[in-house]
Amino acid sequence: MKKTVVLGASPKPIRYSYAAVQQLTSKGHEAVPIGVKDGEIDGIEIIKGTPDVEDVHTITLYLSPPRQAQYYDYIFSLNPKRLIFNPGTENLDLIQLAKDKGVDVEVGCTLVMLSVGNY
Repeated sequence: MKKTVVLGASPKPIRYSYAAVQQLTSKGHEAVPIGVKDGEIDGIEIIKGTPDVEDVHTITLYLSPPRQAQYYDYIFSLNPKRLIFNPGTENLDLIQLAKDKGVDVEVGCTLVMLSVGNY
């Protein structure tokens, strides 16, 4: 299954990033939640900062465009094959950078993709 970094993960159960981690793991994917607040999601610790993560297939974004800029170098250092822009995270500059680097870009909802089986 695909290792997915959930960038912008929140320890609050009402957040979509929280649900994404839950759904990814329930579907057999390895989720790596990275956020700015301490906490956990169903026993998976939210990692703060910019940790080294190997074999990343997908990064799914839950950060608004202004908050993404500080992560550009980090995102590409993980060598993802795919970058998902969830609703509200669309960023034309980052989309173009990703395409220029050969990263597949999807603008869509991770939760919907998982629920309909096209993740």
